[in-house]
Amino acid sequence: MFSHIDDKGRAKMVDVSAKDDVVRVARAEGFIRLRKETVDAIREDRIKKGNVLNTAIVAGVMAAKRTSELIPLCHPLQITGVWMDFEILDDRIKAVCEVRYVGKTGVEMEALIGVSVALLTVWDMVKSLEKDENGQYPSTEIFGVRVVEKLKKEK
Repeated sequence: MFSHIDDKGRAKMVDVSAKDDVVRVARAEGFIRLRKETVDAIREDRIKKGNVLNTAIVAGVMAAKRTSELIPLCHPLQITGVWMDFEILDDRIKAVCEVRYVGKTGVEMEALIGVSVALLTVWDMVKSLEKDENGQYPSTEIFGVRVVEKLKKEK
C-alpha cells in the first residue's frame, strides 16, 4: 500500500506531528529565455503592462504562500519569510526565491512554486514582444527550475 493512502483507500498527508520544530530554509532558482530586445525593454521599464520584475516579485511571494492550495497533500504552512530576486542577463532572466519557516516540514515546494509563478508572470507580461509573426513563441523558454539549497537548523 502507498504511504499516502490510508487503510480505507483515502489519500492522506504525511503525519509530521512527531517532528521537532526547526528553522527551515529553501532556495530555488529558474530562468526564462527571452529575445534580447525583450530583455532590454524589461531593463528599461518599457513594458506596456507595467514593471515586470516588481509584478513578478509580488506574484512569486503570493504563490509561495499558497503552495498547499496548488499541490495536493502539501502541508499548509505559516511561512515566516519569502524573498524574490532577479538577475537580468543578455538573453534571459534568472529568478531566485528563498522561503523561511519554523516548523516540522521543509519549504522547498514553496520556493519552487515561487520561482515558477514569478517566471510565468514575466512571460505573461512580455508575451506580446516574444510572439513571432504566426503568434508562436519560438525561442521563449522557462528552464533550469531547481532547488539550489535546503537548510534545517535548530532554533
